[in-house]
Amino acid sequence: MGFEANAFWLRSPGKGEIRPVAVARPAAGEVLVRTLYSGVSRGTETLVFRGGVPRSQHQVMRAPFQEGDFPGPVKYGYLNVGVVEQGPPELRGRTVFCLYPHQTRYTVPASAVTPVPEAVPPARAILAGTVETAVNALWDAAPLVGDRVAVVGAGMVGCCVARVLAGFPGVRVQLVDVDPSRAAVAEALGVDFVTPEGAAGECDLVVHASATEEGLARSLELLAVEGTVVELSWYGDRRVSVPLGEAFHSRRLVVRGSQVGAVSPARRARRTFADRLSLALTLLADPAFDALITGESDFADLPEVLSRLSSGELPGLCHRVVYGPAEYQPVDLPGG
Repeated sequence: MGFEANAFWLRSPGKGEIRPVAVARPAAGEVLVRTLYSGVSRGTETLVFRGGVPRSQHQVMRAPFQEGDFPGPVKYGYLNVGVVEQGPPELRGRTVFCLYPHQTRYTVPASAVTPVPEAVPPARAILAGTVETAVNALWDAAPLVGDRVAVVGAGMVGCCVARVLAGFPGVRVQLVDVDPSRAAVAEALGVDFVTPEGAAGECDLVVHASATEEGLARSLELLAVEGTVVELSWYGDRRVSVPLGEAFHSRRLVVRGSQVGAVSPARRARRTFADRLSLALTLLADPAFDALITGESDFADLPEVLSRLSSGELPGLCHRVVYGPAEYQPVDLPGG
């Protein structure tokens, strides 16, 4: 026999609910994790909530521990931080990150969790998946010392890319967004903020993360000759027009896709998924990343919160979901 837990499920597009679920007792090589915090990956999860995942991408878009299928019912999510309550001695009592949906307790293979470094607060560690996306994007982009870079789109991913780039020697980084309120976030991240009209051109590299047609067009306009746009946006089932006329060919511009589902070819022979995630968690020792967590609510309120995030009624970047006390409690849990 196992334990009982509660999980967030998308019953159908636009309608979420908390459901009781059964959790198996951990076998050898597995861990039982009690969730402390989870994060809503705003762009992807609100797209899933609206039922916007194209049929052709149903398999590609599956989360590691997803249950059900798109468009629903489906249990989806991948930013989870918890404490190991049962499992191998070296993990018991450790705070860990896991690519698991929003659920109060769960059992997974021990290899599926990554210990959170002591220098990283558990409440900040929910950003690990997003910082991992930024790491992979920059492995793809390969910026050089002294490059002129624009990051178009000051959402979670764009902001994480900008912060990591801020540590590159001699690199000029501008964070570009239509929302002037993101200027405060850019300041906290230590990068310049500009509107699309005010962005400096002649960029060696532009990272596009606005998920808008206008943002992609402006990204191409900002490039220097033979410059590259690294496209991080996920458009779901929307068709996007790309301006490939005018000076696109004469300036020899490049648009390159980047996606976290595979380790960048630039590092694939020498880095694993685990290496990439461990690096992301190490980078989260930087307190500047706290600026990306702009909202917080209890787990029980998640159905309403995701509805408000999806509609745009609840603005912000990363929304943190809180589950309970953080201290490790090695007790005999109910459920047999």
